[in-house]
Amino acid sequence: MTSTHAFWLAGRQATGEDSFDVTNSWDSRLVGTVSVPTDAQIEEAVAAAHAVREEFAATPAHVRAAALDHVVRRLVERTEEIAQLISAENGKPIKWARGEVGRAVSVFRFASEEARRFNSGEAQRLDTDAGGTGRLGLTRRFPRGPVLGIAPFNFPLNLSAHKVAPAIAVGAPIILKPAPATPISSLILGELLAETDLPAGSWSVLTVPNDRMPALVQDERLPVISFTGSAPVGYSIMESVPRKHCTLELGGNGAAVVLGDYASDEDLDWAATRIATFSNYQGGQSCISVQRVIADAAVYDRLVPKIVAAVEAQVTGDPSDAATDVGPLVNEDAAKRVESWVDEAVQAGAQLLAGGKRDGATYAPTVLTELPDGVTLASEEVFGPVLTIQKVAGEAEAFASVNSSKYGLQAGVFTHDLQTAFRAHRALEVGGVIIGDVPSYRADQMPYGGAKQSGVGREGVRYAMDDYTYERVLVLTGLAL
Repeated sequence: MTSTHAFWLAGRQATGEDSFDVTNSWDSRLVGTVSVPTDAQIEEAVAAAHAVREEFAATPAHVRAAALDHVVRRLVERTEEIAQLISAENGKPIKWARGEVGRAVSVFRFASEEARRFNSGEAQRLDTDAGGTGRLGLTRRFPRGPVLGIAPFNFPLNLSAHKVAPAIAVGAPIILKPAPATPISSLILGELLAETDLPAGSWSVLTVPNDRMPALVQDERLPVISFTGSAPVGYSIMESVPRKHCTLELGGNGAAVVLGDYASDEDLDWAATRIATFSNYQGGQSCISVQRVIADAAVYDRLVPKIVAAVEAQVTGDPSDAATDVGPLVNEDAAKRVESWVDEAVQAGAQLLAGGKRDGATYAPTVLTELPDGVTLASEEVFGPVLTIQKVAGEAEAFASVNSSKYGLQAGVFTHDLQTAFRAHRALEVGGVIIGDVPSYRADQMPYGGAKQSGVGREGVRYAMDDYTYERVLVLTGLAL
């Protein structure tokens, strides 16, 4: 894993004049050296995407589907190799890295299936008024144009897949910009795409540093931007290009609500285990990890010790060890930021029930109660293995607490009551409500995205395909309908 990695320029490997190192956040070893494209090479990739846009849009569905199917097969064949790479460059425990490869397989499989049935067309009689006599409207969807996909570090393969696979499925050229901390997984994805018969220029993987991203964002030949990352960066992108079509998958402050009817020992054991697991998986570096537990007073005193015990049972250590549940954060600076937020909360009066300690880039799974208003943890996304627990008096107060956040990505509600489930679906200002489980559940084919400051647009293969395309109507005249 210590070789120099070329980037992918219009479907072929290329190297630039500069490079940077990717290191493992657990033991600081070198994972690989990655070449950086020059300005001229970036221009070549954008020009190629722009030039091939009409050809790619007209590519037969079976060609695009076959390419996606090929990636599925090759991901399966190389699962362990790619999982080891994700773990090395990301610090993700190997069991979660294997799961990420499996999810990427599903994303490309869903895309291959959707490519075959997408755009079958919708016919509409227009003779409902006299002026439409003999007229039929046929509506189809066409690509908006080349896509700039900007992927984050926390799921370096799967969230790249969520950019690339839908673009290929609809015939939209894509330039993928991976996160500088974790670019090698995306470059491996380039290897698999290079084995297909997709048109030259229809895809590139450019390892562009973040400080050179604005030029790509501003380029008018890339009319669609799909960004996953922090809210400040995402909204700055959208504000800088108001005439472009932007999909923004941004931050969250995931809440798990445990209501009073979820009260048996079995119920609370399940809730505690799920909360502990998914406040700490990926080191808490997931937009839908559990950051807040909002518990009804009827179950609070029994639930809290169960959560603390389940959190303390999380195995922290070497991400290459299959027994490890929680590895390091992406770098030591990220762990120091988490540490400062927890310290601030404790100094303001929060009660620390577990964790609260940092060792290099690793932060111990942490539980806090009695979190004061006004501290950073109360309002911002921690993006680390930190969990707060709050007591409320009933459903209305619980739902109001969920909605008090400026974020609205997903929420989990532990209840057995079907009417409560529907009330939660209506009341909670989030993109997804998960009943009987944590907010961290995501199926890669379902619509995924947020409300409020959690972004705009939806991912999930079929929904991203809609975002990358627009409706165009064909009106046929003089027909005997």
